[in-house]
Amino acid sequence: MKILISAYACEPNSGSEPGIGWNIARKMADYHEIWVLTWAGRRPAIEAETTRNPVPNLHFIYYGWWGERLWRRSFGLYLHYYLWQIAAYTITFRLNRQLKFDLLHQVTYSTYKIPSFLTFLSVSMIWGPLSGGESAPKSFRKDFNLFGKVYEFLRDVNRWLGEHDPFVRLTLQRSALVLAATEDTAARLNQLGTKDVRVFSFVGLPQSEISHLAEYELPKSNPVRFISIGRLLHWKGFHLSLQAFALNQPKLDGAEYWIIGEGPEHNRLQRLAQTLEISPQVLFWGNLPREDTLNKLGECHVLIHPSLHESGGFVCLEAMAAGRPVICLDLGGPAIQVTKETGYKIPAQNPEQVVHDMADAMHSLAVNPKLRLHLGQAARKRANEMFNWTFKEQFYNQIYKEVSFSKQIDTDSHAHPQRT
Repeated sequence: MKILISAYACEPNSGSEPGIGWNIARKMADYHEIWVLTWAGRRPAIEAETTRNPVPNLHFIYYGWWGERLWRRSFGLYLHYYLWQIAAYTITFRLNRQLKFDLLHQVTYSTYKIPSFLTFLSVSMIWGPLSGGESAPKSFRKDFNLFGKVYEFLRDVNRWLGEHDPFVRLTLQRSALVLAATEDTAARLNQLGTKDVRVFSFVGLPQSEISHLAEYELPKSNPVRFISIGRLLHWKGFHLSLQAFALNQPKLDGAEYWIIGEGPEHNRLQRLAQTLEISPQVLFWGNLPREDTLNKLGECHVLIHPSLHESGGFVCLEAMAAGRPVICLDLGGPAIQVTKETGYKIPAQNPEQVVHDMADAMHSLAVNPKLRLHLGQAARKRANEMFNWTFKEQFYNQIYKEVSFSKQIDTDSHAHPQRT
């Protein structure tokens, strides 16, 4: 098929949104003729990669305007993205008259709060996987500082504005299929009256990286080490995991908790560790290069990821691929990745309950090496089977066929109506 992928963020050898845009486009070019409409700022990296590794069925269309880098910094990334989407419609309209696309796929950004005007073309469109419906439960916000409380309030306001944008609702109604990255986002999309929503995480790893992570064996020596990796932000929930670790100190002589990352919560978390009298057992490593971070993961037994709202959670998948059990909250993207066979998903009712339940999970894994090994092996198997890009490309190819087939049936039924 001839397919246009709209990926504002698209860049090879990148993580997060640019990596998602690139991986979907690159993988789908193995099956179909793919045109990718992306922001012109990504052009140098894309052309460098396609020069080294040409892909015959992959074509790029770049759009940007003079002075836009300054414009993005001055007026905001998401306003730029909104205006870019309007221009994307005009460009795709002209391209479609020439090429007659069989399908459109709006990939990045993966937010449902900004519409895609491509649905106004007479071509079936898939939107997503989308995120943005995740939020920190209100009972947890009492522990945030003033900045954190204001941040969450503005985030709620921004989501409300997006949900009341008539173009967002039209995009949802006119899309042939909407993919949601998390159950949280799927629930909000259903409330907005979306006719067909499927949950499918955008998180994935190439087979080469899964194979590399599989080389990290679980340490057999004591002490038991827990690790968290991520920016030190209020909504990452590291204040909860520190309290849970502190509850275990009388029972787990010599256990350690390593934290890799930097951020505005660094000093607060260090003070909390001192207040809880666990400073000697808690090591703050700061920011480390990726290979050093993976080596630290290889020296630890269990990943703790207490994030209160996160659509992705790549670090959970990396830990699973490395054979580490994961303790996370039953929220957002990590809740899609982790199962009871691969770790612990802690219900997020209130802070006190989370701290208590997380402490129980940490204790169970610390005192039971066989359980750590069993869950870690299951985690590695799940990461390899469900979150590698080979599986994901097969999924996308299948839904491309489904949507195209449904469109063909609809076209035929209008062309040859049944007689009564």
